[in-house]
Amino acid sequence: TAGSTPEALEIAGRWPPDVLVSDIAMPGEDGYALLEKLRAREGDLGHIPAIALTACAGNTDRLRLLAAGFEAHIAKPFDPAELAAAVEEAASHGRAPAA
Repeated sequence: TAGSTPEALEIAGRWPPDVLVSDIAMPGEDGYALLEKLRAREGDLGHIPAIALTACAGNTDRLRLLAAGFEAHIAKPFDPAELAAAVEEAASHGRAPAA
């Protein structure tokens, strides 16, 4: 668990996760910045599937999250079973490398 974008990037560099689960509203840089920086990384780090957790649950928000590269959008408050299913789905399919 990380509390900021720099901390998340440091941890991911040492222990790459199978799936990134990120809140969008974080102190300092938001979840969009985290995903953008992660996607810019070389190798497998740039291809980690990502799930967004956010209180912004409108269709426009969802479309923005998906366009930014998140594979799934979970609205807060969320059902833990829904999050677990999304993580399982993302981990099993992964993210294809960019062409």
